[in-house]
Amino acid sequence: MSGAAGGSWTVARYLAARLSQLGITHLFGVPGNHLGPFLPAVVDAGVAWVGNCNEINAGYAADGYARATGGPGAVAVTYGVGALSVIQPVGGSYVEEIPVIVITGAPTYEQWQNLRAIGLLTSHMSPNTRSNVDAYRQVTADAQVISNATLAPTQIDALLTTCLTERRPVYLEVWENVWAGPCAEPRGVITALPRPTTRANEVMRDRAVRAAVDRVCQLGAPILWGGEEIDRYGLRSEFTSLVDATGIPFCTTIGGKSVVSENHPLFHGVYNGKASLPEVREIFKDVARCRIGLGSWSTSKNLGGTRDVGEDWIVAAHQGVSVGSQYFPDVKLGEFITHLRDALVQCRADAERTGTGGWKTDYYRARAAAAVAMDDAPANGIGSRAEFIAALDEPSPAAQALTYDSFFQRISGFLDASASGEGTEAVSPYVVVSDAGFSLLGSQNLKMPQPRSYFCQGSWLAIGYSVGAVTGVKAARPDKRAFAFVGDGSFQETCQELSTHTRLRQNTVVWVMNNDDFYGIEQMLVHPCFYDPASGEAPSFYNELHPWKYSRLADVFSAPGTPMTGYEVATHAELDELLRVLADEDDGVNRGPVLVQVRLARTDYPRAIGYEVADHCPPAPH
Repeated sequence: MSGAAGGSWTVARYLAARLSQLGITHLFGVPGNHLGPFLPAVVDAGVAWVGNCNEINAGYAADGYARATGGPGAVAVTYGVGALSVIQPVGGSYVEEIPVIVITGAPTYEQWQNLRAIGLLTSHMSPNTRSNVDAYRQVTADAQVISNATLAPTQIDALLTTCLTERRPVYLEVWENVWAGPCAEPRGVITALPRPTTRANEVMRDRAVRAAVDRVCQLGAPILWGGEEIDRYGLRSEFTSLVDATGIPFCTTIGGKSVVSENHPLFHGVYNGKASLPEVREIFKDVARCRIGLGSWSTSKNLGGTRDVGEDWIVAAHQGVSVGSQYFPDVKLGEFITHLRDALVQCRADAERTGTGGWKTDYYRARAAAAVAMDDAPANGIGSRAEFIAALDEPSPAAQALTYDSFFQRISGFLDASASGEGTEAVSPYVVVSDAGFSLLGSQNLKMPQPRSYFCQGSWLAIGYSVGAVTGVKAARPDKRAFAFVGDGSFQETCQELSTHTRLRQNTVVWVMNNDDFYGIEQMLVHPCFYDPASGEAPSFYNELHPWKYSRLADVFSAPGTPMTGYEVATHAELDELLRVLADEDDGVNRGPVLVQVRLARTDYPRAIGYEVADHCPPAPH
């Protein structure tokens, strides 16, 4: 293999070539003197350098890039102050199984010798020579230090292979004087090396499938719960085939949202435990009688604190399958889904042939029929799946003040109307990146017509994630316009990244959900009775935020050649007018990023989390 620039191979050139070979087109980071010798080689290899405003945003950008491409992302920083700053975002990538390559330039051999001999510290250096690599070993699949140029190809190839195979971050620390060291040229191609399927695996898989099918046929009325691993391991076609072949309705986790087009006729909403829309929660928990989680990660949020999922659950994730209290280890998810599909098709055919049942395909209609049988009206007037889907973007009066729910209903309608094509073949010009908190709980019910068009941290839930991550998502998907939804407190953590959006002329729209300068989600999780008007409870002092004029930050970050525009919206009419502007390709506003301050009442919250108030705040005595 010859290098793009010709000539001899160095460690810097070798690593840059391998990154390019992996399909990485953008390297995020913050430069430093120890890293400097590497960056020219990156550009020579055809990889764009994206300098971020700080290491945290760079880490989020690499994470977002990896999610959007389905391959690895990369971030490069300097030793010590840079490496230990980016460790928090990398921790999130580790938890959520996102392959991110962390590259750090470290002090030279001579500087390490000075430390050992006379205790002389150079910039960014710790007296503990293993401090950086040992810290990263807690949040990566592998962490290596390259101090010998001759060994670099072997170490680099092994590290990158681990990243692809484990789909988790890896850490590579290179001494500054080693970058220019000579090494062998790259040989072969770096690929994932998954564990082979053995006969023992096949036996265990078949046992798991039999147990799962027996449970489904015994309980009836199954519902699928598609999760994060469907996306992480590229199993969308397998999951879709299972749904289409069996006719079983499905929900997704919030982290697995849009893994399949939400125009699919069997999509029944995002199930996020108690933090779901009430009708989705009722469908999933009460109407369905058997829940099948596929690649779905259970957290305290989506299980509502439940520790035991119960005998009416089947969960295939984390390389194993649980069927009630039975557990079958070392079962590959993709193989399990395919074999489960075939077995369930036979199960359903037998049930229909013998007249013993099968399962219904519209659980909202079944829910409504049960309500009518009890002389009751279906909750929220929803009598079918079609009515539920329509309600996700039902318009509200134009003059009315925005609420979390009405805002996201209008955004959902806008995204739906912007898509071209029909059904599951629809293509959207937009992708969504959501932050944690109320933004996540509101945006989880956006109707996403195109697969893999919604990105969030469903488990790590770092506030401010979206503002940095959307840089990487947009770099990976330049043909899409990104909407980022972020709370005001979260935005204050990472607002500097607007500078990067503007410099790169990214046409991202950042929606800052400003509920009167308040950490709403923290208040709800700790003292929810503040949201009960009858309680009289005051807001917690530590949730008060300093008020910013958010929309005017556009003036701070814009320049004559790199425009940025700021807006404020408080009513549906103002939002509608802004959406009209955003949809107009000829409007100059759309030549750069847009920052929107969405004004909401302090006491407003998404109805999906209303259970916190109902569970913890007793009704006032009569």
